[in-house]
Amino acid sequence: MESSFVQFLTVLAIFAFVLAITVFTTKLVGGFQKKTMTGSNIAVLETCRIAPNKLIEIVRIGNRYYALALSKDSVETIAELSEDEISIPEQAGMMPMGFKELFDKARERMQKK
Repeated sequence: MESSFVQFLTVLAIFAFVLAITVFTTKLVGGFQKKTMTGSNIAVLETCRIAPNKLIEIVRIGNRYYALALSKDSVETIAELSEDEISIPEQAGMMPMGFKELFDKARERMQKK
């Protein structure tokens, strides 16, 4: 009986160690990606799925805007758009919400029901 308890504690300790490494690695990679995305000249303004594995995106590259057709194997330029032809969402170019904000928003929706 004592042997199985020691095995259980060993497995629990290994699990906690692996979980800690996973959290650390996720934060490290997320921080690296956040640094590379900040201040970039490329932003996806809007995405619309038209079929499985097929999307239309409005993308800002520098101060030019493009409508792109994306599929599993290719990216095609549909048209170059002027700033007058599109309505830029207020949140475009801002960092996406963090997990805490998303969780709080979901919790509020659940409480309303």
